[in-house]
Amino acid sequence: MTNEAADAEGFSGSVDWALAAKTGAKLAPKEPSISRYTAEAVVAELSEASVRAEGPVRETTGLADGLPVPQALVVDRAGWIHAASASMKHLTGDADAEPPSGLLGGKPAGVQAGAMLAFLSSAILGQYDPFTGEHGTLLLVAPNVVAVERALRVPPSDFRLWVCLHEVTHRVQFSSAPWLGEYMRSSVALLSGGVDEPIGEFAARLTSALKNRKQSGKAEDAGIVGLLRATQAPAQRDAIDRLLVLGTLLEGHADHVMDAVGPAVVPSVLQIRQAFDSRRRRKTNPLQRLIRALLGMDAKMAQYVRGKAFVDHVVGRVGMEQFNTIWTDSATLPLLDEIEDPDRWIARVLR
Repeated sequence: MTNEAADAEGFSGSVDWALAAKTGAKLAPKEPSISRYTAEAVVAELSEASVRAEGPVRETTGLADGLPVPQALVVDRAGWIHAASASMKHLTGDADAEPPSGLLGGKPAGVQAGAMLAFLSSAILGQYDPFTGEHGTLLLVAPNVVAVERALRVPPSDFRLWVCLHEVTHRVQFSSAPWLGEYMRSSVALLSGGVDEPIGEFAARLTSALKNRKQSGKAEDAGIVGLLRATQAPAQRDAIDRLLVLGTLLEGHADHVMDAVGPAVVPSVLQIRQAFDSRRRRKTNPLQRLIRALLGMDAKMAQYVRGKAFVDHVVGRVGMEQFNTIWTDSATLPLLDEIEDPDRWIARVLR
């Protein structure tokens, strides 16, 4: 196989995603105790809320007008793991690849991916998957929504609608900018492409990263993600930056919309926001902190804060209609340094 072909395949064939789904479902933490009546009521209410949230989100964002409103898929943790495995299979290019072959045939990676998905399965409230279904798939994880609303002691109906506002915003983003899915896929393919280089060059980057990371105050240089970014070759580092920026924008925009819509449709939105933000900041035990760091979950939490600050500032200055220029194509997405300095994005794209 040529280097070019290997680069194009990326992760293709390297993970047994069927085994990942099976392993993850077996390892998933026990779900909260819910009666059958309550479970059915939660599923019905989340399904209804996902449709009801669409109108206010579209009105606030000015996006997706006239597009269909597909039904959300309400799942348990095992259901989310199977759906996430299928999504990752599409994202990494494995959907059209031959099944992993050889003695182990992608099984070690499948077990590792399954264990990761099992850990995440108790933390995900909802997720929009742009890679499956005619119009993508909006997933809502019922037992996790119930567990969090109980822990926060907030009104269940309000909390369920509040969660749907965030997740529906993701659906609206991808529906209005269908190029985003392929942009993500190409970034992942670039990140996974093989790079032939002398080991000395990698060692030099690693030494420099370890020396300089404490001096940097930038969020993208912190933690495991920062170390990974610093030690990659330029092409792979660019791919990481593209994914970091996109994730920060998508999450921040969803949080902005959720708070903008919330007061009009969620009576207890201030109580929910305060309780939820407090939960995000709450310390976990050392093992959980290590796992969160390794999986990049702390970096994801920072994405909400940094991304929302970016969107708040731009919308405050130029309005939502002008902000929506950001969804035009990859050239109008913010650059990494523009996330911290939104006026630079305004000057580059809107002036």
